[in-house]
Amino acid sequence: MNFNLDNITRENVKGLSPYSSARDEYVSDGSTMIFLDANENPFENGVNRYPDPQQRGLKSILADQKGIKEENILLGNGSDEVLDLLFRAFCEPKQDNVITLPPTYGMYKVLSGINMVENREVLLTDDFQPNVIDIKKAIDNSTKLLFICSPNNPTGNSFSTKTIEKLLNSFNGLVVIDEAYIDFSSKESWVSKLADYPNLIITQTLSKAYGMAGIRLGICIASAEIIAVVNKIKPPYNVNQLTQERATDRVLDKEAVKKEINEILSERAKLIDALETVSFVETIHHTDANFVLAKVDDATLRYNQLLAKGVVVRNRTTQPLCENTLRFTVGSSEENKILAEALKTI
Repeated sequence: MNFNLDNITRENVKGLSPYSSARDEYVSDGSTMIFLDANENPFENGVNRYPDPQQRGLKSILADQKGIKEENILLGNGSDEVLDLLFRAFCEPKQDNVITLPPTYGMYKVLSGINMVENREVLLTDDFQPNVIDIKKAIDNSTKLLFICSPNNPTGNSFSTKTIEKLLNSFNGLVVIDEAYIDFSSKESWVSKLADYPNLIITQTLSKAYGMAGIRLGICIASAEIIAVVNKIKPPYNVNQLTQERATDRVLDKEAVKKEINEILSERAKLIDALETVSFVETIHHTDANFVLAKVDDATLRYNQLLAKGVVVRNRTTQPLCENTLRFTVGSSEENKILAEALKTI
């Protein structure tokens, strides 16, 4: 590997001076001050002031929990904003390309289209693992990002550590490992190996295990140098005050989060047991996530039958390698009982 961050950063971003907001220029030390610097409404209601543009309090907690520094973290309005910022910081429109590994999270492809960046798709192998040989063939001097979703959506499985290491060691661009579902896996997060790979970026979210999908909080973890580049183009107040407050309360409540994760894992096992008794279920794929992908006889038929019984699942049959598959999110104990009963009666 011959990774050089300067070589893959867009020229216009290199010389860019980020917008300096009022709250960047003066950071409160807790003293009582009269704020007349940001043209805010002075009548206090809890949200009349602009939020901390760098989310320092929340970052401090996350950095401590993950064993990294605050300078290794960028927070976004959901992981989708984080992913979009990576395109805008490192990919030249109509010139560069990225590599994705279908079947995978659909927003990578959408964002490549929005940013006018070629998306080179390299299918996973039949056992849902990255095809290293074909990925290397697809890489050229204009390949800037490689997206790896592990545990993968929609397949649910984690990718081989050795396989990902091969890609990290051989690719001169940025390897983005999307760990949206890592809290449900027994595998260790790649955050622990951040110092070993200068081209490694990890994205995480509070939407899944933390149950905070509604507040939209995405996490980008990378070297201080990479974070500094992305910070140049980040909107000044991209994470609002209410999101920062709710996220802080939630990440501090580690026992509650752990309890919910354990309950989801327990219900996942019950869901798999229930699916194994269903006659039209042909294959249940191994999962490290909070969902199960199952191959059925006729996915569209079974999807519509479940819908008629008030149960909404995801039909993934249009995705590569996923013909006639349904994706079942692990619900509450009561929801899973209703699903199991519906499956028995269709």
